[in-house]
Amino acid sequence: MILSMPIAKAVAIMNEGGIIAYPTEGVFGFGCLPDSQRAVERILAIKGRSAAAGLVLIAANVEQLDGWAVLPDDLDPERLKCTLEKPVTWLLPASPEVPFWIRGAHQTIAMRLTAHPVAKALCEAAAAPLVSTSANKSGRPPARNQFILRRQFHELVDYFVPGKTGTGGASEIRDLQSGKVLRPGAT
Repeated sequence: MILSMPIAKAVAIMNEGGIIAYPTEGVFGFGCLPDSQRAVERILAIKGRSAAAGLVLIAANVEQLDGWAVLPDDLDPERLKCTLEKPVTWLLPASPEVPFWIRGAHQTIAMRLTAHPVAKALCEAAAAPLVSTSANKSGRPPARNQFILRRQFHELVDYFVPGKTGTGGASEIRDLQSGKVLRPGAT
């Protein structure tokens, strides 16, 4: 795979324990590799958010969920896919190894198979899922353009990945086992 310079740079920064801001289906997100406790704690500090809430991970494919989520044997992987117009984040049973700083005070993990080309390329290049939480202070609106993103967080983030967000808005959150919608998506 030939990587674009911004994707290669972002992955190198994350491999060193850094954090990035990048476009997703609906908003800009803060991201890092989920096994970097220090990077996750930095994101939580930037947002002013408790680790107990848990974080969303995005992945390029179902295989990247291995070790993070316990998938039912009869699961049709197509069910987990989302589109740019309708991003869906699924609550899945967390693998026992998932650290508190990712799952929070839950026995589940929130994961989305991203449809956004930049976010998906980041996951593919990193060969791992990424933390994906909206780029904002908790309780404030998320950044929807690069200007606002850079103005608010220019000294707090190690790299800003260029690109545009999709039009999907905040993703719907749905429990895989019950099918219950826990947060409707943006309309």
